[in-house]
Parts: sequence; structure tokens; C-alpha cells
Amino acid sequence: MGALPLGMVIKLLSDRTLQPAALQLVPVGESAEVTTRFCSQPLLLELSHRFTCVLDAGDAAGFSSGDLQALQAMGCKTMPAGAILLTEAFPDASLPEDVRYLAGDWYFRPLAKPGTDRAGSRALALKLVQLVACDADTREIEEIFRREPTLSYHLLRLVNSPGVGAGRVVTSFAQAILILGRSQLRRWLNLLLFASRKDDPRAPMLMARATVRGRLLEMMAREAGLDGAGRERAFMAGMFSLLGAMFGVSLAELLPPLKLDESIVAALLRKEGEIGKLLAALEAAEVGDSSGLAGCLPEGCDFDLLALEANLWMLDLILTEPRDA
Repeated sequence: MGALPLGMVIKLLSDRTLQPAALQLVPVGESAEVTTRFCSQPLLLELSHRFTCVLDAGDAAGFSSGDLQALQAMGCKTMPAGAILLTEAFPDASLPEDVRYLAGDWYFRPLAKPGTDRAGSRALALKLVQLVACDADTREIEEIFRREPTLSYHLLRLVNSPGVGAGRVVTSFAQAILILGRSQLRRWLNLLLFASRKDDPRAPMLMARATVRGRLLEMMAREAGLDGAGRERAFMAGMFSLLGAMFGVSLAELLPPLKLDESIVAALLRKEGEIGKLLAALEAAEVGDSSGLAGCLPEGCDFDLLALEANLWMLDLILTEPRDA
């Protein structure tokens, strides 16, 4: 039988300033029983208490009265028609006045040709990826941070976030290395590439989405029986799946200099191997295709529950970011 059918797709929304602002719950509609199962998840209550969760008015009309009341009791809000704008194009100042949230993958679209400052920042970030992937000497990595204070700032915010769980306040890059160790440091330095940066208005949304993908693919790998090393590779594959969007370069062009494990490359470029199969299933689930999960996860595995956990983990990171950073 495999994984349980999907009950809901959780979509990240931005506000008019392009910051992550809400999670939209979109019913898959496979059955009333599946929808009810999702609406009764305790983790949904925790999620809605920590971050705005919304329903589109059209979707809300399709819920049973009991499920809608359950969602409303958890704090989920029904938005009027026109308040959530679905767009694949980069938003501009001409947004209708009644638009409150932006849905869609507009932040996957490349920006216009970068100016000198943005190009320089991108080059440093790509250099950082290469150094971390090659397990370079700490001094080489520190040199990147000395040249780009914004990266240093965001590294410390990440390693001090609840999601890292270091258990103490980290005040310096050297201390981060000592506390986290190179394996965990590699994870956070790579995730750092998606941290909010003033030179790219898409970065906050890309970071949040990459965080969810990385964590969700890691948990899917755990459910599928992969060992610790395999789960770490799954995390990297989920995160790197959006690296091309971040830098406006195809993954086929971007990946070779990074010298990643071949299983990650095969998963990203060709959806091959165990991780590739899981990544394909994740992408199917993102658009509400339950059939894509068939055979990828063990019988009885609740993907909805994994998605809720991944979004909560993402909030541990993005809610530490100041809005004016």
C-alpha cells in the first residue's frame, strides 16, 4: 500500500514586501477521511500558533463544516477572494490593493542581470560552496567571511537558532566550528547561501523553501531506511535542488565544480538512485500528487506529518531573522 494519501499541500506565501509571511493549506481532495486526518494533527495546532496559516475562500468552501471548524479553532484564517495572488512572474509595484499574500514560484525566476555588488556577492557565495564541498581548510573559509560581513552575520544567526540545537550561544566563526564540528558546519554553511541578503529580494523565500525541502527529504530518507550518511546526503540534495534558482545557473553547470557525492549529483540531475527517487516523490507531493509517493515510503508513513515537522523546523530558522536584515 505504501505511504498514506496526502491530505493537504502546505504552500509558503510571501507578503507584499516579499518576506515569508504565511502558510497556505490547500486540500488535495482525495477523500474526506484523509482531509479530516490532516485537520486533526496536533502538529498543525503548533504550526498555526507559531505562524500565520490561511485558507483561500474557494478552498474553504469545499471543506466539511466539521473540518473547517477544526481548522478555524486551530487559528487558521480564511482569506477573501483576491487576497492570495498566484503568480509565477516576479511581482512589481502594480499589485492590486486587495492582494495580501503572494503564492506561486515567482522566486524561482532569475533576476535581471546583476549589478557589480550583486555579482561580487554571488561569486563569494559560490566560492564558499566550493570550499565547503571540498572540505577546505578552515582558514580558507574564514577568509570568505572576512570579505563578506553579511555572510558572517547570518552564519551566527543560523547557528544560534533553535533549529541547530547547539545548546549555547555562539559568538564567533571559530566557536561555531568547535561546537558544531565540520559535518554539521558544512550543512549550515550551505544553507547560509539562502539566507536573507540585501542584494537579492528572492533570498528569504528561497531560504525558507530550501530549508523545508532539505529537512523533508532528510526525514523521507529516514523513513525509507537510509543510514545517517544517506540522510545527510538527502538533506543536501533537497537544499541544492534550489541552488540553480538562487544563482540563475543550471544545476548541470553549477554542480561539477562543487565535487559533490555522486549520489547527490545523480539525484539532482537525473532523479536516479534512492535519493533521486525520494526527490521526485517530494516534488510530486508539492503539487498534490499522491501517486508520486507510491513505493517511495514504507506502508503507513504519513507524509503530511513529515511536511508539518519540516515546516516547523523551517520556522526555527526564519523566525530568528529580523525583518530589516
